[in-house]
Amino acid sequence: MEFVNAVVSGYKGFVKFDGRTPRAPFWYWMLFQIIIIVIISFIEGGGHTVVEGAMIQSHYEAGPIATVWSLINFLPGLAIGIRRLHDLDKSGWWTLIAFTGIGAIVLLVWDGSKGTSGANRFGPDPLA
Repeated sequence: MEFVNAVVSGYKGFVKFDGRTPRAPFWYWMLFQIIIIVIISFIEGGGHTVVEGAMIQSHYEAGPIATVWSLINFLPGLAIGIRRLHDLDKSGWWTLIAFTGIGAIVLLVWDGSKGTSGANRFGPDPLA
């Protein structure tokens, strides 16, 4: 699946929590989100870095555009993440381990893993 098609399918299935999403469309979706957030941060002035003695602190406060973008993309992002877990034959409830800190790393590894070949309990192989 191409970049534009992956982003469009992500928005078309914005509340579709069943089925499977292969690696490429998931990562194209994530790349699109990162590009837009970087653009928004430049538009809103980005963050700022404060140097106090030996301490360097970076700070970013989301402005109104970033807040609206995040709210609009919350459900589509959640849905595509859950469908990605389904491709690995894992329940969407595994998304909640992201709140543990180390769980975000586990999800990152899983998101980079090849999905199950053939049908699984969440549907047919989307690459077949």
